[in-house]
Amino acid sequence: MKDQSLNRPKLKKARGFLRYLKPYAFTFFIGWVFLFLSTSAGLLFPYLMGKLLGASGGNMTTQQINLISLDNVNQVAFALFILFGFQSLFSFLRVVLFNNVTENALRDLRNDAFQRLIFMPMDFFNENKVGELTSRISSDITQIQETLRTTIAELFRQVIMIGGGIVFLLFISWKLALIMLATVPVMAIIAVFFGRYIRKLSKKAQDFTAESNGIIEEALTGISMVKTFTNEFFILKKYRKSTQETRDLNVRSGLWRGLFVSFIIFCLFGAIVFIVWQGLLMTQGPSPELSSEGFYQFVLFTIMMGASVGSLPDLYASFQKAIGSTEKLMELIQTDTETENTLSTSKPELCGDIVFHKLQFSYPQRADVKVINDLSLEIREKQTVAFVGSSGAGKSTISNLLLRFYSLQSGSITINNININEIDLNYYRENIAVVPQEVILFSGSIKENILFGRPEALDSEVIVAAKQANAWEFISSFPEGLETQVGDRGVQLSGGQKQRIAIARAILKNPRYLILDEATSALDSESEKLVQEALELLMKGRTSIVIAHRLSTIRNADNIFVLQHGEIVESGKHHELIQQKGVYADFVALQSMNDQ
Repeated sequence: MKDQSLNRPKLKKARGFLRYLKPYAFTFFIGWVFLFLSTSAGLLFPYLMGKLLGASGGNMTTQQINLISLDNVNQVAFALFILFGFQSLFSFLRVVLFNNVTENALRDLRNDAFQRLIFMPMDFFNENKVGELTSRISSDITQIQETLRTTIAELFRQVIMIGGGIVFLLFISWKLALIMLATVPVMAIIAVFFGRYIRKLSKKAQDFTAESNGIIEEALTGISMVKTFTNEFFILKKYRKSTQETRDLNVRSGLWRGLFVSFIIFCLFGAIVFIVWQGLLMTQGPSPELSSEGFYQFVLFTIMMGASVGSLPDLYASFQKAIGSTEKLMELIQTDTETENTLSTSKPELCGDIVFHKLQFSYPQRADVKVINDLSLEIREKQTVAFVGSSGAGKSTISNLLLRFYSLQSGSITINNININEIDLNYYRENIAVVPQEVILFSGSIKENILFGRPEALDSEVIVAAKQANAWEFISSFPEGLETQVGDRGVQLSGGQKQRIAIARAILKNPRYLILDEATSALDSESEKLVQEALELLMKGRTSIVIAHRLSTIRNADNIFVLQHGEIVESGKHHELIQQKGVYADFVALQSMNDQ
């Protein structure tokens, strides 16, 4: 269970959020002024209401009742309506101002947080789950939103209500005030913690119920496996244990709920009755210590303070959660992005050979496992080279390193004798296009997905790219053409159609360097033929790096590198490697057998 308590480091991190409020500080300050005014007006309500209820009290003479003063019923009622009018106005202005400041600050925070996310290095996404990251921008910001809009104002209001109420109570009757302070707040706090403990038990019971349901779901989903291993009684025993734990917890929770109800009836209500009784005694006798008016005021202030004290723990808990949410968001925003880690702004002409020199690389999460080991090779300008090898040999890692997704432990990659780390990162990647095995299409139209290659391109350029990618035929067959919606992750298109849109996207980008990461491995024969034709057109006049699964697609490559355990064990053209009868020849023979 995460620590929710406030401490200095948490508060220090959370204070970073103040810079998002700073541009709207004056508006926020005016909102606080109206909050103070509306809260102060709320404090006058019990005072004036007590006057209204006590205006005709038995301890007042007829002459006093008829005086033109606030003791007059009509005047007090009129004063209350005036008070409500001002309080309504102050509350309206406070809500509107707080809401405007909150929405403006959170808009800036959302934009900043998302901007930081999309510029984070790839390793950041390996260490953090996507669900957790999206939660920070959604649920964490929602928590902050609720706090800024409501919680912080209510917390301030209740504190002022309690402080102001105590002052008024002491002014009305210090003796009765001490009696009240010794009973009602204590009872209210006990009731609140009582309730929180019961909710905690109920939450545990819900967890056990969810566990029981999980057992049922697993057992019925895998019923064939249960029966095959004759483990019906094993599953049944596990389920019975879970339901027994749920039952025991619910029984325990019921006992505490019963005690809670009894406590409320006897202690809390009893405390209120005791104070009212003491107050009434003080209004009796020939020289009463307390007037009827003061008694009513006291009761109303007591009720108001009891409600305020009761609401404080939940408000404080919400405030703590907001601090925790702010802390996590500030950690994200204060994490260095890959553009901040690579400060070079050099934009040289990208042409010439690519040279890998003694590359050493391990993924940060597996620092002890060498993925690339002392690798050196050269890729000539406008050549097509291919990397082949078994799974885990390091093929995709080479493309990741070429895209600068990760930093090398040692060695270098140069283009025309310029270290790629010395080139402006965005400019560098603008000159590289990737056609992956699993194409990622974004929800939207076909046109929008092709434009991802170059957002400023004209419609005519999009159509030319689609034709060159062998995609225009199926695109034009759709009633909406380029405006056809692809659905979530391109679910409404086939694998071959998605690949051709990805190729059109790469054609539109017109890169100097092209990486094909097993781009045809998941396609049927007909789709592969269309995609292969489009790829051959795309590779013309470009330095192309092909990570191959189907070896038939790289027969015409200028050079083929065979990888094993992050090292090059063979290299050459297709026919040369076949003649060597080594690892590559074995790959070809094995794939030929599998294709039969």
